[in-house]
Amino acid sequence: MFNALEVCTTVVVGVMVGVEFSVAFVINRILDALPDDSGQLGRAHGGQMLGAVMPVWYIGSLVLVAVWAVAGRHHPGAGLVVTAGLLLMLSVIMSILLLVPINNRGKTWTPENRPADWKQQMNRWDRFHYVRVAVLVAAFALLVAALA
Repeated sequence: MFNALEVCTTVVVGVMVGVEFSVAFVINRILDALPDDSGQLGRAHGGQMLGAVMPVWYIGSLVLVAVWAVAGRHHPGAGLVVTAGLLLMLSVIMSILLLVPINNRGKTWTPENRPADWKQQMNRWDRFHYVRVAVLVAAFALLVAALA
């Protein structure tokens, strides 16, 4: 049963990391290359869609890692799991304090109501997101190392 928890947690976190990596390095670059207002509209739609799903995914991942850390406290790699959990907690805090406020504004924008500095705000979100992705990749790598 413990092995199933380890694998399930690693897969859930890994897929989340893959989605966030894809947003940072694929999806947003595609959206930014679209003509006219399409990119901004795509970002607004993505903010609505992922803004509804990602909080559950982040908190669920954190809960799974916490359960793994408690259940496996006497197993090798427990320190790696705890550190991964701390990094996931950092990513949640970063999300709430830095990314969500920008996302909440951006997901309501249309070409008619967006502020003049909307591109600067999206660039700021992107920079914060790159840091969050690095934190998530580190957490995932620690979970994978803990499996060994």
